[in-house]
Amino acid sequence: MNALKALLMSCVVLISGCSSQAEEPLKIITNSWIGYSPLFYAKEQGWLEEHNIELSTVVSLGESTHIYHSAKLDGFTGTQYEFNKAYAKDSTLIPIMMFDRSVGGDMIMSNRNLETLQALPANQTIDVFLEIDSINYPLFKDFKQHYGLSNRSFNLINNDHLKMQRAIAEKDSPSIIVTYAPYNHELENQGFMTIASTGDGLNLLVLDALYTNKENYHTHQQQFLALKTIVNRAIRALKQNPKNYYDKVNPYLENTSYSEFQESLRTIEWLNGGISPSLIDRINEAQFPIRDLL
Repeated sequence: MNALKALLMSCVVLISGCSSQAEEPLKIITNSWIGYSPLFYAKEQGWLEEHNIELSTVVSLGESTHIYHSAKLDGFTGTQYEFNKAYAKDSTLIPIMMFDRSVGGDMIMSNRNLETLQALPANQTIDVFLEIDSINYPLFKDFKQHYGLSNRSFNLINNDHLKMQRAIAEKDSPSIIVTYAPYNHELENQGFMTIASTGDGLNLLVLDALYTNKENYHTHQQQFLALKTIVNRAIRALKQNPKNYYDKVNPYLENTSYSEFQESLRTIEWLNGGISPSLIDRINEAQFPIRDLL
């Protein structure tokens, strides 16, 4: 059955490739996350252009969803948190393609270790840098609850990840940053350490997917099907020649080193090839709809 599905999808790609220039462009927006790197690779290879697919990239998750709405784009990538926020504005929104699950790629970093933070005086306010209107916020709430810090005083500072790096450059007081790969590598160079992550200490399920609404899906169905095949092709290229893949996507990932790139890959689990029954159970518990996935 899977082989038949793959064959049909390949046929769709061939057919759509012949007619893509006559179709309306499929415009999607994404951000600099290691799990979206197959899109960057496909763009650099010219595979998106072949199917009249236009990819825009931004720094922050919140900015991605805002531009999706304001510019009337056809799709955006994000976690289930961004999906739920966008769904409140458009109830026809659906996830159509899974990319990955974070298994360490979303993290809490600090310039103090966890024990030091827990031992600070109760009246001391701790600055927390994060994108408030993104998965960063529930991740921080999960962190506070898990480590008994819910009653502490925190000063939430809303920044995208590039602004965070500048804001904490001269900071010496106890501070926390909620971030994700690959931004953690530069923060490590600035003296911050990971004190909890989706792979160690945090229970929050974080999924990354591509979303569109039903009208856009029907308009661009062949292109979305082609994109699914293209993403699978890019992930195969990653596994076959990771160094060549890295050279293509590195400009989109804050110019991390090859070793940092490999480390970041270990913090995600690719879901393009299917979802395990146990993970499906967790996804259903989270009430994340997956019935329309390609």
